Amino acid sequence: MTLDQLRIFVAVAERQHVTRAAEALNMAQSAASASIVALEGRHGAKLFHRVGRGIELTEAGALFLPEACAVLARAEAAELVLSELGGLKRGTLLVQASQTIASYWLPRHLVAFRRAHPGIDVRLTVGNTSQVAMAIHQGLAELGFVEGQVDDSVLDNEVITRDRMLIVVGSDHPWAERPAIVPANLVDSAWVLREAGSGTRSAFEAALDGFGIAPADLPVALVLPSNESVRAAVEAGMGATALSASVAVPSIEAGLLHPVSLALPDRDFHVLRHRERYRSRAAGALLEIIGVA
Repeated sequence: MTLDQLRIFVAVAERQHVTRAAEALNMAQSAASASIVALEGRHGAKLFHRVGRGIELTEAGALFLPEACAVLARAEAAELVLSELGGLKRGTLLVQASQTIASYWLPRHLVAFRRAHPGIDVRLTVGNTSQVAMAIHQGLAELGFVEGQVDDSVLDNEVITRDRMLIVVGSDHPWAERPAIVPANLVDSAWVLREAGSGTRSAFEAALDGFGIAPADLPVALVLPSNESVRAAVEAGMGATALSASVAVPSIEAGLLHPVSLALPDRDFHVLRHRERYRSRAAGALLEIIGVA
């Protein structure tokens, strides 16, 4: 098994199309097909179903895909170690961040990094806090940025900034015109929340615990997978939610959301790094731009 075979397999799996994968890799379609056939033949495992003119991953292919991605990520990390001898003139930095950070806080720092080191390709992927921590564990990313607390002895966890949380409601919600509420009122409204494992939800549930309210007592009407979908549902009149101020403020300024006077504790943004993996100069340069020693 070669790295080229793995790259071709991943490209085909991501696109579910051999020709488009070959075009992305700048190679002949016949060569890509031959590589997949050779990989399947060598290991006696069918990786793709051929369905009409398209293809789909088999169960074996679906199980193999994350392993192939992890190997390629480690190979890219190894290449970065060697490329750093050229003084950050080329290479790849793999970063994963939770949604709020990736959408609202991190981009300006990535722009500054790119201007300082145009030869370094930064690849950012997005997941919730638990997914980011797993990516650092598996070597799929070197730096992870999360807003949730991660207790893991294998990961270095450093606070990088603070974030303000707000409770917000739509224009038709009874709390929109109410001068103040108390924690006991929180169970009186329907709620729209992020999925379990997200930093936003974890921070809100920690705040509930601080108010003496069990998260299970909150009437949750919807659980949605992104800040934007949560914000849109509340704008449409579906209860209340807790969001980062950076997510909520544009809608507040537009009159679509209204902040509730009950204050939530600020939360920390963290950077995660694996204690035992090589720390690249590219990662160090990005953290220096952010202001982390």
